[in-house]
Amino acid sequence: MSIGTVLAQLRDDFPDITISKIRFLESEGLVTPERAPSGYRRFSEADCERLRFVLTAQRDRYLPLKVIKEQLDAIDNGDGGFGHGGTRALSTARGTVAPATDFGARAGRVSRESLIERTGVDSAFVTELQRNGLLTPGPAGFFDEDAVRLVEAAAALASYGLETRHLRAFKVSADREAGLVAQIASPIAKGKGTGARDRAEELVREIAALSVTLHTQLVKAAVRDVLD
Repeated sequence: MSIGTVLAQLRDDFPDITISKIRFLESEGLVTPERAPSGYRRFSEADCERLRFVLTAQRDRYLPLKVIKEQLDAIDNGDGGFGHGGTRALSTARGTVAPATDFGARAGRVSRESLIERTGVDSAFVTELQRNGLLTPGPAGFFDEDAVRLVEAAAALASYGLETRHLRAFKVSADREAGLVAQIASPIAKGKGTGARDRAEELVREIAALSVTLHTQLVKAAVRDVLD
């Protein structure tokens, strides 16, 4: 397959995928398509499934590329827990994660009623999330798939006794992290040349993945100290 054909196959599941994104993943060693004598890339079905694995791991588990590459290497070597490498193994691995919205792809128009129905919360809970600045609809009054995931997470935390007002600390922390990431990514996004925004979004994905890992380890360490 040509790179354009691969792009068409991936776009339904990953709306923000671009040719420059695929080339970037190739440059990082995540996929290695063959080259025709003319120099054009020729992708196999296994290459396409490999790209799906990478994109899904970024989107659903916020994994940095280094970790994803290690997992792919383990699968290729037959010790990744998914069987021997190849399309079937990658498809099986890809099916172990739940769907979520990719960075930059604010897909869907979710009404307030649909948001409540899909998440199982009541209207008052959604109102409280909005009042505390944790949930904001778009200009037309609709939410997106990211909002669905956010409400689900907030509801799960509420089941442990954390009220919406307690979750404001997460929002403050997220805003601070976003400011730090923006300082790094904005100059790249505004840079010259094709693919500048793609490179910036890749950087944000990597930093976000590392940030999630760091935050998790810091919370675990702090709680361990309290319990000890």
